[in-house]
Amino acid sequence: MISKCLFPAAGYGTRFLPATKAMPKEMMPILDEPLIQYGVEEALASGMDHIAIVTGRNKRAIEDHFDINFELEHQINGTAKEDKLKSIRNLIKKCTFSYTRQMEMKGLGHAILTGETLIGAEPFGVILADDLCVGEPEPVMSQMVRLFDQQPACIIAIEEVPMSEVHKYGVIDAEDLGNGVYKVNDMVEKPSIEDAPGNLAIIGRYILLPEIFDVLRSTELGKSGELQITDALNTLAKQGKVLALKFNGKRFDCGSVSGFVDATNYFFEKLKNN
Repeated sequence: MISKCLFPAAGYGTRFLPATKAMPKEMMPILDEPLIQYGVEEALASGMDHIAIVTGRNKRAIEDHFDINFELEHQINGTAKEDKLKSIRNLIKKCTFSYTRQMEMKGLGHAILTGETLIGAEPFGVILADDLCVGEPEPVMSQMVRLFDQQPACIIAIEEVPMSEVHKYGVIDAEDLGNGVYKVNDMVEKPSIEDAPGNLAIIGRYILLPEIFDVLRSTELGKSGELQITDALNTLAKQGKVLALKFNGKRFDCGSVSGFVDATNYFFEKLKNN
């Protein structure tokens, strides 16, 4: 049973400046819930109730969100507005939250390595909150946990993207095992169209074995002088320890303005039709 999920949440969110100058990008709302709350709900629905969050400067709002606000709750107690806190109260009640700070922004691999102190020596999930996923019929992370239970390995979520966009992603070279499962042979971080091994792109959902921490420690800095999780996973892929899952569902890149708007429209239409 995988009980821990790591949320790297120390980035600057520069694509949404000036909105993210003082507000964490993970707290930007899709309708009335911040992005990171959708991610925590997905983790909990997938059996992960220990939520480990890697934060940074100006990220206090995340910790405050997953905490009790006595003054606010007293003010709306007994009113119709009290029901609006039902979802976050449920998470606070059912999850344990722990935090550590990433002092320097040196890539996703570095953020995950920073989270080692919260994870320990056990398999764990990783959710990037600005990749908002809607699994069909079950959460994307649940689909990955089910695969992990069948074949314990590092699991990465993938989707097909247009070749014109492969330069934005880590892209895999893999053997199709059927039913949306692939054995990963190689990965390239943000390749050009000419260098891309295909159009199967890694998105912000992972299940990682604890040995990833030792691999990250011995991995050299990659593109942009950052510690890339793709490079570390490539080491394990060459040992036959990485699988990819083409998940069932939708994914919104809420790190971009267009993806954020698409997600807002999707959830608004869903709300109207319920």
